[in-house]
Parts: sequence; C-alpha cells; structure tokens
Amino acid sequence: MTRIATAWLVYRLTQSALLLGTVSFAGQFPAFLIAPLAGVWIDRLNRRKVLVCTQTLSMVQSLSLAALTFSGHITIAWILGLSVMQGCINAFDMPGRQAFMVQMIGDRSDLGNAIAINSSMVNMARLVGPSLAGLVIAATGEGWCFLIDGVSYLAVIASLVAMRLEAQPARRAAASTFTELKEGWSYVSRFVPIRTILTLFAVVSLMGMPYVVLMPVFAGKVLGGGPHALGFLMGAMGVGALIAAFSLAARKSVRGLIRIIPIAASAFGLGLIGFGLSRVLWLSMILAAIAGMGMMLGMASSNTIIQTLVTEDKRGRVMSYYTMAFVGMAPFGSLLAGALASVIGAPATVMLNGSVVLLGALWFFTRLPELRRIVRPIYQEMGIIPAANEMALEEEIPS
Repeated sequence: MTRIATAWLVYRLTQSALLLGTVSFAGQFPAFLIAPLAGVWIDRLNRRKVLVCTQTLSMVQSLSLAALTFSGHITIAWILGLSVMQGCINAFDMPGRQAFMVQMIGDRSDLGNAIAINSSMVNMARLVGPSLAGLVIAATGEGWCFLIDGVSYLAVIASLVAMRLEAQPARRAAASTFTELKEGWSYVSRFVPIRTILTLFAVVSLMGMPYVVLMPVFAGKVLGGGPHALGFLMGAMGVGALIAAFSLAARKSVRGLIRIIPIAASAFGLGLIGFGLSRVLWLSMILAAIAGMGMMLGMASSNTIIQTLVTEDKRGRVMSYYTMAFVGMAPFGSLLAGALASVIGAPATVMLNGSVVLLGALWFFTRLPELRRIVRPIYQEMGIIPAANEMALEEEIPS
C-alpha cells in the first residue's frame, strides 16, 4: 500500500516520470552501498533481534509519512529523505529476513517449499495491497495508506517476539569487518553457480523491475485511468506472481530449478514487451500478470538455489549480495527508466527493458551445461539426487 501511495503522491505532486524514478532511486540506492557490510553483521548478530529493530524503524518511517501527509507538510524533499531512511533499513532487513528463514524450518529439505510459501504470502499482499491502496487513495488520500502500514508493523514485531526457536548464539568475529567482507565477495565471485545466478538477477533488477516505477504513467496517461487503474495493474502483477509462488510451493525438490530461471526471465521479458505495446487496460492486466509470474518464478527459484548451496557461516553475506542484486541495482534502473521515459516515453522504455531481460535469459541458457555439471555433485552429496543416478538432474523436465 505504501509503495503505491508513495508513487501516486509523487506523481500527483509533480506529474514527472523523472521524479518517480528519482524517489525510487533514493529508496533503493542505500541497499547497494550498505548491504554487503550489513551481511557481515547479520552473520555475527542474532538475526531475530536484527529484524525486530528493522521492523520498528520501518514503523517509525511509515508513521512519519502519515503524519506529514495528514498535516499537509509533505513535500518531495521529505519523501526523498524518508525513502533514503527506508533504503538504509532495508539494507539490513532484507538479507536478515532471508538468512533468518533457515532458522524457522526444522528440515533443510523443506527450504524450497518454505521460500515459495513465503513468496506466496508476499504476493498475496502484493495482490491485495495495491488494489486496497487504489480504493483508499481514491476515497481518502494517501495518508491513510501510510497510517495503515505503520500500524501493521505491530503485528510483525509481535510475531517475531512470539516465535519459539532453538537458541542460535551469535558468532564471535574471528576477523576484521573488512576481512569478512572480502571473504564474502571472494566466495560469491568465485563460486560459478551463485555468481551466474546473481549476474542474471542483477540484469533483471536493473532493466526489468523498474517498470513498476512507471506504472502511474501507464495508469494515468497511456491507459487513461487513475488510482483504480493503477491498483488493477499492480493487482494483476500480484496474481501472476502468486500463481508462480503456489506452483513452486507444490514442488518437492530443488531439482530442475536451475532450468526454470532462464525460462522465467524469458517470460518476464516478453511480458514487458507486450505490456509496452498494449493500450487497453484488460490486455495490460494480462500482460502484467505474465510479467509478474516470470519475475516471481525467477526470484524464488534463484533464492532457493542460493540458499541451498551456500554454507551457513556465509549465509548473511551471500544474501546481502542477493539483496544488492535485487534491490541495489533497481535504483539505477529506476533512474534510467525515469530518464528514458521522459525522452522516449514510458511504453518504449518498458519495451527496451524487456528486450534486455530477454537477452539476459538467452545468455543464461548458454551457461546451463556448466552450471549443471558443477551443481550435480553438490546435490548428490546433499542427498538431493541419488549418487548412482548421475543423469537424473539433466533428464528432468521441470514441472
């Protein structure tokens, strides 16, 4: 709700696609700078306590937006400043949540299902939130969206405190922060499967994700709608992502997910190209759903594989680079998308971005043989595939 309300508020105040991209940049760029350092501390600290802290600060940020909007003192400067604050919080919160997930499940073989179920809940919120935000904005204004969001953090914090988990003592620092930061980078850059997945993920985040920033332009100018149309478009994207998450939650194993990643990226790219061409709301909703499905399939599959392969002592640092690729690259893409849209228009920008995502998917396809060769013995050692059946992974058709 807050994302939609913020985007609509910026667009209402400025009517500028460039400022839409700038505000998104301000909210995501801190993750690019801070996330690797945050990963070092997440590996050292109690992850639940980190999340309680980040969720409390996020509540303060949302309630501040609400207070400024209700009082009539909200300006682009305030929105930019509070967006930077949220970006700094997310630099710790996102890798912290991803690393904490392993502590919430008893059997590591359930990791893929847990990630998919988590994605299902996120996308249920993505489905309901934007539609509800559109109705609330049309009826009362953006301030109530910020207030509802701020109050909702109380439930999140209460849930974290109520969890009963096995004690996870904080790891003592065996080396300096810089040494551990360097160690994490060496691990990510030298381990081919994680490096390849994160590279594609960074391309998708840079060129694909920013289309969400331009949604108010599509809803208002391209399709001739308003807050309701924006809610429908975001809701359609959430439906597609939810379908993808449910399909992954039903899978019994991580096997076959590597091949799904480029297929998902291809669907995402083609969905974006079609979305840029559409001038009809119902067709744009269908194409947004396809894009959302491809985006979620790729994101959840990548997350599952990385979480399966990474060693526990480096989980926080690796997930910080995952956050860097997912969130950290998006601000550059948002800034680029806003600048391009102001010159060549939002539809042409989205079609160009979709084409780059499609090229990234084709590149990943060429890397599949090497990735399967490296991952197969690791899966065999973990018992994910039988050691005697060396061709099992290659012959499997993903469901």
